[in-house]
Amino acid sequence: MTKPDRHDVIIAGAGMAGATFALAAAQGGLRVVLVDPQPFSAQLAPSFDGRSTAIAFSTFRMLDALGVGAALRPHACRMDRILVTDGRRPGAASRAASSAFLRFDADEIGDRTDGEPLGYMVENRRIRSALAEAITAAGIAVRAPAEVAAVEAGPARTTVTLADGAMLEASLVVGAEGRGSRVRREAGIDTVGWSYGQSGVVATVSLGRDHGNVAHEYFLPSGPFAILPLTESRASLVWTETTRRAEALKAASDEAFHAHLMRRFGDFLEDVAVVGPRFVYPLSLQLAEQLTAPRTALIGDAAHAVHPVAGQGLNMGLKDAAALAEVLIEAMRVGEDLGSETVLDRYARWRRFDNAALAAGFDGFVRLFSNDLAPVRLARDLGIAAVNRIAPLRRAFMHEAGGATGDLPRLLRGESL
Repeated sequence: MTKPDRHDVIIAGAGMAGATFALAAAQGGLRVVLVDPQPFSAQLAPSFDGRSTAIAFSTFRMLDALGVGAALRPHACRMDRILVTDGRRPGAASRAASSAFLRFDADEIGDRTDGEPLGYMVENRRIRSALAEAITAAGIAVRAPAEVAAVEAGPARTTVTLADGAMLEASLVVGAEGRGSRVRREAGIDTVGWSYGQSGVVATVSLGRDHGNVAHEYFLPSGPFAILPLTESRASLVWTETTRRAEALKAASDEAFHAHLMRRFGDFLEDVAVVGPRFVYPLSLQLAEQLTAPRTALIGDAAHAVHPVAGQGLNMGLKDAAALAEVLIEAMRVGEDLGSETVLDRYARWRRFDNAALAAGFDGFVRLFSNDLAPVRLARDLGIAAVNRIAPLRRAFMHEAGGATGDLPRLLRGESL
């Protein structure tokens, strides 16, 4: 019988969180292997992932420390201001929008961020491409296309059997393969969560005027509508609708989709043209009940999949990757067993509260804004107006969104492992 390939860590999922963790772990000297059903070439296709991501300035420091930032910067658009508006249903019959708004400006916290923006908008396909190049350059082992069929955690090592019968052995297996994580199921980790009955319609548009590096978040009773600045005078639209309406928009002709977009949001968008395909993503909350199990750790969407209302999903996942890599590298350097309960508990304690608190906060935010009840509208408009007038509170929100608060992993401070 063929002997299993041996590594320090097996990573199931070579998406953005899994690939970033692989780079961080390898930088510290760990021998890792990535396993994914999709080869990198498939992940880089324009039709694979049409979303764009708001990368917090602290997360970009991490990408710089891993040698990925330079490849991303030509495709990264600064977000220097974010304008949050509480609106009513748009269109010809719409009542006037609320006067309540929130304005976040990077200049307000520039003295503590060295002039960094609030974040950078980057298309996911660009992030995937930069990570794939870095993985290849680092010589990290990749098994793709390959699929995890079974995981058996033993007393000293864990064995992963692939769908083709190949076997891998390591001290630890990391589940980074998203909401439907096979590693999580094999470890017996349950999840809690619910569907929002909403879907995000995602499209990229070219703009008839300069966006000025301003991101708009326009809240409507059916859900938020975001206009997020991209390079080359483009913007990423994330348009939340009921799932039924979203599917109808996905099936509509290009002409019908554009007409509906302009009828709903013409005042905001003026002269726009949709470029590239449209995508629809169902929105739900899903939290793993534990981040670890015997010789198993979860990161990214395998651990927590949240509503995109604040654009923090990937940032949370990359903070997981940074924290887990730091814990494992420190354990390796003092001769500890990487998959031991003692080591994995350090990671779980570091990330558990932050993930749960952010997920609850985003959920509450969606529920607060996705309705048109008069008492709720009055309360949130008063809250928005108050926050907008209290500069220290507004700056605290910006630091939190930038990922610069709390017990930061070294990579998020821009330090190598």
